[in-house]
Amino acid sequence: MADTEHEAAALPEIQHISSADLRAALGAGLKDFARAPAIGLFFGAVFSVIGIVIYLQLVVWGTSYWALPLMAGFPLIGPFVAVGLYDVSRRMEAGEPVDWGGVLTVIAAERGRQIPSMAFVALFFFLAWVYFAHLIFALSFGLKPLTNIMTEPDLLFSGPGLTMLTAGTIVGGVLAFALFAITVFATPLLLDREIDVVTAMITSVRAVLDNLPTMLMWGAIIAVLTALAMLPFFLGMLIVFPILGHASWHLYRRAMIPQD
Repeated sequence: MADTEHEAAALPEIQHISSADLRAALGAGLKDFARAPAIGLFFGAVFSVIGIVIYLQLVVWGTSYWALPLMAGFPLIGPFVAVGLYDVSRRMEAGEPVDWGGVLTVIAAERGRQIPSMAFVALFFFLAWVYFAHLIFALSFGLKPLTNIMTEPDLLFSGPGLTMLTAGTIVGGVLAFALFAITVFATPLLLDREIDVVTAMITSVRAVLDNLPTMLMWGAIIAVLTALAMLPFFLGMLIVFPILGHASWHLYRRAMIPQD
């Protein structure tokens, strides 16, 4: 009985956050990026390069069969890249030196811990979205060959096209919110504390639901800034991704009551 009570007491405790915390987290993320720009630019470049290559595969070279494996790289490497940014912010917060060796060592060490599980959770949601996207297209257009409908306005704004857009938006939104709720606090929590991945995911979902209006606002901020960063040929990700990564760490710290 005593052991059970001890385990319950060890669970992360959640506290209320508001829009003021979002502004503070973004400000802190910008400061962290300014203090270690080279590391931030490196991690941002990883996503920029992948995005550019996917664009070239789909639009310029027309070799779409390579695009899917490349897109799968986003959910697989995303948690590890995020861990690097979280570790930089954690070191700055603790007054520790920030250096390439230390940050890369932390990322390498996570390969044998809990972060790979988060990568495969993200990959599962990505594959689920690919499946549902194909299913929605088939239900909307029947036996028509799968095409990039976004480049065909006559199909996009037809009855089946609008049906596909509506259904795709709803399904994609549900999947995106579920993944956001599961991972937004779980990944920094796994880096910060000795905790199992299931508990981390449950804690993340609880924190999102307990702060739903604020976290919906945070999700919208991430979506808008990411979309804007992708417009100039994905080059905006060089700046936006590291700032959001650092800011996510600071928002996590505000959402979780510190351990004694």
